[in-house]
Amino acid sequence: MLTLFFAAFLFGLAFNAAPGPVTAETLRRGLNGGFRPALAVQIGSLAGDLSWAVLGVAGAAALFTVPILRLPLELAGAGFLLWLAWGAWNDAAEPRDFVAADGHAASRGAVAAGAAMALSNPQNVSFWAAMVAPMAALGVTDMTTPEAFVFFGGFAASSLTWCFVAAGIVAWCRSVLTPALHRALNVGCAAALGIFGLIAIWGVVRGLLGP
Repeated sequence: MLTLFFAAFLFGLAFNAAPGPVTAETLRRGLNGGFRPALAVQIGSLAGDLSWAVLGVAGAAALFTVPILRLPLELAGAGFLLWLAWGAWNDAAEPRDFVAADGHAASRGAVAAGAAMALSNPQNVSFWAAMVAPMAALGVTDMTTPEAFVFFGGFAASSLTWCFVAAGIVAWCRSVLTPALHRALNVGCAAALGIFGLIAIWGVVRGLLGP
């Protein structure tokens, strides 16, 4: 059981530390408000990821191979990413006193933003569906067994740990920023979120055009 827990813990670190739109939004919120808004984005994303994990392992991934279900979700996710990119661009274009900034404004909607990015990404459920075989190799063959609870406990513990680590890194980076670097990082976040949004739109277009 201990081996299973640590395997799931390491898997969770690899899963959560991978760069993506959540990382960009965590950085953007943290640059403007510090530790609390960065943590809020991570917590929201964690809630969404765990929801997809349960659906994926439970076999719901098959539902999202149906274009009429998958494509609207992907389009909504793409639009949300582009909206976040616009917000990051505005932060760069109208820089504020980020050192003295109140974290309340940056925290507003941060949990919802993290959850929305995770929940609007149907690739997450496909990813977890693909994890069924490796989990079986580790002894997780039934979602009602103690092994399943240990595995998801390890993954959740790892994900929660990463939430605080990521928020702490962003908060530390904010403490050493100059206004020019703050502006440049916001531009980078806007570019990253915009690119992820355009990639998602391209996925929708390919889905509509067919193979």
